[in-house]
Amino acid sequence: MKAFTDLYTALDETTKTNEKIAAMKSYFESASPEDSAWAIYFLTGRKPKQLMQIPKLVALAVAAAGVPGWMFAESYDAVGDTAETIALLLPDSTKTSELPLSDWVENRLLPLRGATEQEQIDSVLEAWQELNDQQRFIWNKLLTGAFRVGVSQQLVIRALSLVSKIEPAVVAHRLMGTWEPTAEFYQHLMEPDTKDTDISRPYPFYLAYPFENDLPVLGEVSEWQAEWKWDGIRSQLIRRGGQSFIWSRGEELISDRFPELIEESVLLPDGTVIDGEILPWKEANVLPFSQLQLRIGRKNVSKKMMEDVPVIIMAYDLLEFGGVDIRDRALVERRELLERLLRGLSCSSDPAQLTIAESDKAAPFCQRLSERLRISPKVEVDSWEALSESRNHSRSLNVEGLMLKRLSSPYKVGRQRGDWWKWKVNPFTMDAVLIYAQRGSGKRASLYTDYTFGLWDNGKLVPVAKAYSGLTDEEIRQVDLFVRQNTLEKFGPVRTVKPELVFELAFEGIAKSTRHKSGIAVRFPRMLRWRTDKPANEADTLETVQALL
Repeated sequence: MKAFTDLYTALDETTKTNEKIAAMKSYFESASPEDSAWAIYFLTGRKPKQLMQIPKLVALAVAAAGVPGWMFAESYDAVGDTAETIALLLPDSTKTSELPLSDWVENRLLPLRGATEQEQIDSVLEAWQELNDQQRFIWNKLLTGAFRVGVSQQLVIRALSLVSKIEPAVVAHRLMGTWEPTAEFYQHLMEPDTKDTDISRPYPFYLAYPFENDLPVLGEVSEWQAEWKWDGIRSQLIRRGGQSFIWSRGEELISDRFPELIEESVLLPDGTVIDGEILPWKEANVLPFSQLQLRIGRKNVSKKMMEDVPVIIMAYDLLEFGGVDIRDRALVERRELLERLLRGLSCSSDPAQLTIAESDKAAPFCQRLSERLRISPKVEVDSWEALSESRNHSRSLNVEGLMLKRLSSPYKVGRQRGDWWKWKVNPFTMDAVLIYAQRGSGKRASLYTDYTFGLWDNGKLVPVAKAYSGLTDEEIRQVDLFVRQNTLEKFGPVRTVKPELVFELAFEGIAKSTRHKSGIAVRFPRMLRWRTDKPANEADTLETVQALL
């Protein structure tokens, strides 16, 4: 428990990615397999089912701390976290537990679920007495299911990769699905023999840089391939060994969320890897990304959901064919192979026997596959001016702009300048009024940094968006002071404030929504600037923003 607490502290005290990875690497190199397995479990966002009701835990903490309930409520309002509030209110402790993390979890934490109320009280009080102040905080985090420390699963994977000297994609594959945090699991996770994951392993994604220059700096337009920038889930569809896999750009295995794509992929020949975008698609049109979000969070996708939100893969690139890595070939060659491959697929052909050489002679690919696997169309132009004009029509096609790819470029790794650019259209904007504020989390727990904004509708402000990014530290402090001095009402951690501050918000998309009072949902809202020059009564109306639909 001491080492895990030290790890948490090290992660919490830095915002630098390399320092976080180094701290986790050091922990995994010295921790036991049992402790490492549980550390991975919690660091990757997993948590046991509720072990003890929060109101009972709070009542126990109030009694142990000897403070009135109102003081706990005020303290929580200042801190914004139950686990931390309890740790701060309990009497100081100088004790330190040397018991391993696995012992605390398996013998003290998990048994709480089936224990009687008195057994729970006795166990929690005993734990508080054995732990020092920081260890209590971590224990409370695990107990309340609120353990978060600012590391993504990808960072955990990178740290484990450094320790094991196994490629990140292999570690990511082994962390997918359901697993139990045991010593055996950890030992398998670190096993150097990677044959168990070779069949499904994706390639590192090639990512584009935002294009912000004048087009002529790229040279001749004939040297470039232009495509629409689709708004979906960047993915790789892999067909190897008679099995199919879909990996997201975040190295998450998402095959089970799109069973219809897996079903269609059996028509691909073995040794095929396609880079593309999963899109919600119906009646020859792309649907808003919000429709795809309905499927992303589901572990089990129902038949009705597949009917309501059908999906396709818009294929961009061919990375592997016949089991051969072809990423070093020029884009123009890979694109030609991709087109010939998809043209050659047919329901009557045996995909295991199909080769590129035979594809031109094969029957046109079957309608079933054409509905699910499509080639991203090129935007054919003869000048940069014509391409710029095409980009202006992006929103009417429900795309984000254009992708520019040098025809001679190989498929590289990661985000690199020079050959691939994303040329997005400017975001939508609106001027909205700050109406609610809530404290942030982590290092922002003492400041009001999470805001809800409203637009005018028949003389009233209707909530339309939440945002927490885009302001400078100084602006955050100024808004925090305004919130404290102009609070009208409190609803738990949320404060209603005087409707006086106006902010320009940017957002990438808008869709109808029955879940929101405003009737709309905006995508990726963030604050562009604080409109100190504009009074609240001059903010935008809901009708104005709805007109963007």
